[in-house]
Amino acid sequence: MLAATSIAEEILELKKDRKAILLAHHYQEREIQELADVIGDSLELARKARECSGDVIAFCGVWFMAETAKVLNPGRTVVVPDKEASCSLVESCPVEPVREYRRRHPHDVIVSYINTSVEVKAESDILCTSRNAVAVVNSIPPEKDVMFLPDSNLGAYVQQQTGRRNMKMWQGTCIVHATFPARRVSAAKLEHPGALVAAHPECPAQVLAMADFIGSTTAIIDWCVRSPAQEFIVMTESGVRYSLERLAPEKQFHFVANENCNCSECPYMKRNTLEKLRDCLADLQPRVEIPGAVMERALRPLERMLAIR
Repeated sequence: MLAATSIAEEILELKKDRKAILLAHHYQEREIQELADVIGDSLELARKARECSGDVIAFCGVWFMAETAKVLNPGRTVVVPDKEASCSLVESCPVEPVREYRRRHPHDVIVSYINTSVEVKAESDILCTSRNAVAVVNSIPPEKDVMFLPDSNLGAYVQQQTGRRNMKMWQGTCIVHATFPARRVSAAKLEHPGALVAAHPECPAQVLAMADFIGSTTAIIDWCVRSPAQEFIVMTESGVRYSLERLAPEKQFHFVANENCNCSECPYMKRNTLEKLRDCLADLQPRVEIPGAVMERALRPLERMLAIR
């Protein structure tokens, strides 16, 4: 049943009038996911943004995701519920130091996590998400030096998985995943001794060492649903509970609090609300606008990523 039905009905009517598609990340509130045409992680939503029809894309996630949708759909209007829905990884990686790195190391391959601004994407050679980062780095000739930015935890995991020695790390982290303490995972395992641990690769190495499975948001969901186990400790943003409980209602899922907010929520993702979604569809604001030259340059590394399965 849809939450806040009157607002939900307004949104559905506006979607119809605007010929809009609603894309929602797994970390959004349940009531937004209930209205979405597509729910997914960064890679899925990037692909769906390119495949979708309609005049308007309403992107319920964070700003860099909406920028990606605009790059892939330059002729469509892309709106977001809240322009201030940013990302700690984006904020840790301003474009000028990346440009300076490019000037000083012109032959290095810059691999940028999709959690970056469109300006940083435009300075990159290829992009990646948590789901395809290992495949992306493996696609680079082994003799090439790689700068991986901006998530140092994901970069360390990719380096371990690929065995690549010539890989440098930008020192950025996710304010949710990077602050999951290993001691709380240990406590959760003691409290739920039969539970398996699924962790996102943005988590610290000490947390990943205790995981039974490491993967992207969607990979975690798929693994938990397919697994014969009935109980899981899930080391990622708690918005995935909606998809987990919808797809596997008979199973139990436990979320561990991080150190920042004593919760497992992304404060940026939670800025989006039904009211803001309604208003952005009504006003077609905040609207994502990107200079054509930046979009053209950002499209190249994005297309290189999307070509890797």
